[in-house]
Amino acid sequence: MKNLKDKYYIDTWGCQMNEEDSEKISGLLKGLGCNRTSVRKEADIIIFNTCCVRENAEQKVFGHIGELKHLKKANPNLIIIICGCMTQQKGMPEKIIKKFPYVDIIVGSFNSYKLPEYIDRVKKDGKSIIEVWDKEDGIIEGLPIDRKSDIKAFVTIMYGCNNFCSYCIVPYVRGRERSRKPEDIVNEIKDLVSKGYKEITLLGQNVNSYGKGLEPEITFPNLLRMVNKIDGVQRIRFMTSHPKDVSDDLIKAIAECDKVCEHGHFALQSGSTKILTEMNRKYTRENYLTLAKKLRDNIPDVAITTDIIIGFPGESEEDFEETLSIVKKVEFDSVFTFIYSIREGTPAAKLQAQVPDDIKHKRFNKLVEAINEIVERKNKEYEGKVVEVLVEGASKNDETRLTGRTRNNRLVNFNGSPENIGKLVNVKIVRAQPFSLIGEIV
Repeated sequence: MKNLKDKYYIDTWGCQMNEEDSEKISGLLKGLGCNRTSVRKEADIIIFNTCCVRENAEQKVFGHIGELKHLKKANPNLIIIICGCMTQQKGMPEKIIKKFPYVDIIVGSFNSYKLPEYIDRVKKDGKSIIEVWDKEDGIIEGLPIDRKSDIKAFVTIMYGCNNFCSYCIVPYVRGRERSRKPEDIVNEIKDLVSKGYKEITLLGQNVNSYGKGLEPEITFPNLLRMVNKIDGVQRIRFMTSHPKDVSDDLIKAIAECDKVCEHGHFALQSGSTKILTEMNRKYTRENYLTLAKKLRDNIPDVAITTDIIIGFPGESEEDFEETLSIVKKVEFDSVFTFIYSIREGTPAAKLQAQVPDDIKHKRFNKLVEAINEIVERKNKEYEGKVVEVLVEGASKNDETRLTGRTRNNRLVNFNGSPENIGKLVNVKIVRAQPFSLIGEIV
C-alpha cells in the first residue's frame, strides 16, 4: 500500500484490552504514514473501537456514529470504521450498516490487524466492507504499537475467556482462551525496557489461566518470575485475576518477586454465595474471604481492589447485606461498582426475577457510601508515611503538580520538577483525600 498522509481519529470504549487494541490500530496507521488527530472533524479516517459489556455502551456508540453523518456529507472521502467487541455480536454488523449506511468498514475483534488492507480496498473501490470473523486466525505477533505512555505499557499475555459468567458477553465476542508464547512476551518487554519503559501491566481476561495449552505448559506465577528477572523492569502489575483460579503459588510469586507490585484486582461481583452461583462464578463467599486473608497474611501492604455488581436478578435484601458485609470485612482499597443491566445474548438476560431500578439505586448508594468511608479511612493511615511513587506526569486536576502511583496503586499528587517524570521518587504523605494522597518529595 502506498504511503498515506491521512489524519486519523480513534475513540475507544471499554477495558484495558480495548485500549491496547487501539494502540495497535494506531501503530498500523502510523506505519502507513498517517498522523493521529484529537479533533474528530479534522480526520480523514475515523475509528470507533467499541465495547459491548453493557448495553448503554452500545447506545453511546450509536449516538456517536449518528453524529458522523454530517461529517461524511461534508467530506465524502471520509472513511468511517467500526470495530471491536460490539461488532462481534451476531447480527450487529448488519444492524449498523442498515442504520448508518455511510459507515465504510466494519470489522470484529479478531481481524482489526487487517485494517490497512481494508482501507486500501475502500479507497480503490469505494465500497463498504463488512468482515467479521467468527474466530481468531492464531495469535498475530509483531504488530506495531503506538503506546499512549512512554513510562507504562500494557502487554497482553493471553486472549479470550472460558469462564462464561452468566452476565458477561466477553467469551462470545473475544473467543476462547489462548496464550502467547512466553518468549514472545519476554522479548516484547525487553524491547519496552530498551525504550525506557518502567512499568509493565500484564493483561488477560483471566491471567490466572495463562499457559494452558502451550507446549511446554507454563503457569502464570512462573511467567511472573520470568518477567521479574528482566533487567530494567522496575514495576510489574497484572489484571484481571479471577478469584477461583488464584493459587497459593501465585500469592507466593507476588510476595517473592521484588518487582511485582503489592496490588491485585480480584473481581468479587457479589458477597452472596447464592448470587455467585447464579452468576456462574464458581466460588463462594467463604472462598473469597479465605483468599483475601491469604493475600493480607502473605503480602505486606497489599491492596485488594474489586468489581461489584448490584441488582443482579434475584438479589434479595439479604443477598445485598451479605455484599455490604464482605466489603466491610475485606476492607477493599478501591471498588468499581456497577448497577446490573440486562445484556442480551447472556444467560442472565433470560432470568425473570429482575430487581426494580429504584431498589438497585438505593442499594448502590448505600454500598458506595460504605466503600467511600473505608477508602477514606485507609488513605488517612498513610499520612506521615514515606512511599515510593512512579512519576507519570502532570496532575490532571492541577498541572502545576506532578502525579503518580504507589506500588499498591494509590494515586499521589505532589509538587516537583518535570525532570522527575518517569522516575521513582520517595514522597512523604502530608494529607489524605477521599480518592488520592497529597505529598511532598523527600
